[in-house]
Amino acid sequence: MTSFLDPLISFVSAHAWLAYLTLFLAALLEAVPVVGSVVPGSTIILALSALVPGGDLKLQWVLLVAALGAVLGDGSAYWIGHRRQREILDTWPLTNYPRVVEESESFFNRFGTWAVFFARFVPPIRAFVPVTAGALGMAPVRFYAINIPAILVWAPAHVLPGVLAVSALHEYAGLHHHGHIGKHIWILSVVGVAIILGLAIWIIRRRQGGGVAAAKPRA
Repeated sequence: MTSFLDPLISFVSAHAWLAYLTLFLAALLEAVPVVGSVVPGSTIILALSALVPGGDLKLQWVLLVAALGAVLGDGSAYWIGHRRQREILDTWPLTNYPRVVEESESFFNRFGTWAVFFARFVPPIRAFVPVTAGALGMAPVRFYAINIPAILVWAPAHVLPGVLAVSALHEYAGLHHHGHIGKHIWILSVVGVAIILGLAIWIIRRRQGGGVAAAKPRA
């Protein structure tokens, strides 16, 4: 794994714009219905945040591109739902995910406007709540009044842990600031936790009858 990470980190250092583009797309795709439930956007952002303390990436640009990607992704999903109303919830590919659509609608009905805020931190319904908010007639002003502050909290919450963890490893564990060991530890930890959580969620949802149920035939 180290032999894979070293060239990757070196490549990012030489082509930082590709890393920023990756962060932007990761944040954007997380908000796309269906796609966002399988794209590990949060994992990518958490992992790449390890490259900030060494200067490979700049903190302000990482936060900016992540926030912009999330705003564009959430906003696009919301406007699709707002334009097509409830019809979008009964359209492919959402019809292939009836249980998640039902959960996102229940989540929205339970928390109201605040569902848009909370959903930013709850996969996989994070990818379904914006389009659901639009489909259920939430006003644009109300949506953005909650969505943008949520993203301004979400972005630092996904970036700063890696920055602080790697900085702490350099400061208190005696690791060389320009070495890759601290970055390796953080990236491998993030990927490992993501895999464990993903498997745990898959097993739980499978035991409950499957988080992604087959589409029900319609009359």
